Formats: sequence, structure tokens, C-alpha cells
Amino acid sequence: MLQTVPAVVFHQPARRSMATYAIGDIQGCHRELLNLLATIGFSPRHDRLWLTGDLVNRGPHSRAVMHEVMQLGDAAVTVLGNHDLHLLALALIPRTKLRRRDSVHDILAAPDRLDIIDWLRQQPLLHADPAHGFAMVHAGLPPDWSIAEASGHAAEVASCLRDETRVGDFLEQMYGDTPARWDPALEGTARLRYITNCLTRMRYCRSDGTLDLAAKGAPGTIAGDLVPWYAAPGRRSRDTTIVFGHWSTLRLGIAACRRYNVYPLDTGAVWGDRLTALRLEDYARFSVGSSQALSHE
Repeated sequence: MLQTVPAVVFHQPARRSMATYAIGDIQGCHRELLNLLATIGFSPRHDRLWLTGDLVNRGPHSRAVMHEVMQLGDAAVTVLGNHDLHLLALALIPRTKLRRRDSVHDILAAPDRLDIIDWLRQQPLLHADPAHGFAMVHAGLPPDWSIAEASGHAAEVASCLRDETRVGDFLEQMYGDTPARWDPALEGTARLRYITNCLTRMRYCRSDGTLDLAAKGAPGTIAGDLVPWYAAPGRRSRDTTIVFGHWSTLRLGIAACRRYNVYPLDTGAVWGDRLTALRLEDYARFSVGSSQALSHE
């Protein structure tokens, strides 16, 4: 069966203001998603969801999560994460290999597999709301880019994903850690891979913006001259409040969030920690515990 828990019926007062909730990486944790939506009293008629990407993989019910999100229509917006892109590669590129912890078999074997894949291909890698001063990305932004520039670069990748003649080449060549430094003159595969790595994989960079995609630990545990992407000197996106996921070991207090104007929302649901939502209107946080038992090891 598709769902392992009953569908949640969302009850709301007849009159209230619309709220926008940003939710961190779900990664196939369908039960936790339903519990969180019930906790915040989410109403598709009145509210909106922002999802930071990585809807699928590692958790047990990726297909159920996809159905839950897809049926929300305009009430939800998501950006693509690295696991979502990996699913696209698995589905569309025959040579792509399943990794040991991949758990997207329920989608790859589903009768509606192509509907799910086509829906993912239409999603952006960055969502910006200039009127409210917020932007959302899965992983991060290099210090060189303003939000406007980042939106343009994200659109370059999104265009490839939506193009039947280009999507295969892009997905086949997106894997890799180079180039590590932005240059506006980058072209072709190198340019698209750099953009994709920033938006869906980065955590740390050097003060000059050079990426280090190998470092994954929490700030304070990494040796050398690496800094979290949001703390890079001269970051040009700092005037926009950014919500993001991807970094399950990152925990920023309120003061640090305000200092850097960022709100990390991946709180490790797939690792047995919590699934978290941030209400953008007042920065209130809501979390539910996870029933998962995965290990980072």
C-alpha cells in the first residue's frame, strides 16, 4: 500500500491569517510529515508550505511523501535537493548506480513513476519571494552571488532539467566536485555542475569562496580555514533572509540566525532526531520527533 498511516484531516478556524511554513528535509519520512502538518494545523486553503528539498531517499516512504506534496498543488513550493536530483538520475540514466542507503525503490517500481519524475523535473533549485524578503535553497549560496544572480543561475539548471534534449546529458555529468571556484566565464558542464553543487551540496567554503564539498561536520569541528557558507566574508546575499536544509548537524541559535540572516531547517528527521517547520511571519518553530533509527555512520 502507498501510505502506512491514515491521511490527516486538517482542521482550522473559519477565519485567520494565512501562514507560510518552511519545512526542512523530509527524506521519505511520511509519518513525521503528517504529524508536523497536524501539529501546525496546516490548511491547504489558507496556508502555504515551503519545502527545502530532499523530499526523498534514506527514509522509508519516499513515494508517499511525493504524493502528499504533489496533491497540495499551489499550496506548496519545493526546491530540489541532492537526493531529489539523484532520484532523477536513477530514473532517467540507466548507468546510474543505486547507493547502499538509497531507499527510492518504491518510486522506481511505482506505476506512476513517470508522473513523479516529471513533477520533480519541473521544480526550481531556488525560490525567492522579494516582496517578503525571503529566499529558499536546499544547501547554500557562494559569497559571490546576489539573490538575483543566484536566481538566474538556478534557472539555468532548471532549464536543463525541463528540456528533453538536455536533461540526460546534464544528469549524467552533474556528479563531481569540480570546479571549486566561481568564474562568470564558466561554460557548459563545468558551469552547470558548479551551480548545482552550490545550491544542493555545499556547506563550507574558504574565505575566497572556494568550495569544500567533503567537509560535513558541525561548525567548530572542522579544522583548517573553512567557514560555513553563510559566514563567508562579503556574502552578497546577506540582505535576504534565507531558509535552507541539507545540513543535519548544524544547529544555530536565535542570535546566530539573526546575525547571518539564515535559518537552517534540516534537524535530522531521517536520522532519528526531529522534523522542523519555521513560520515565516513570526519565526516561530515547530518540531515533531522522528521514529527513524538510521545512523550517520
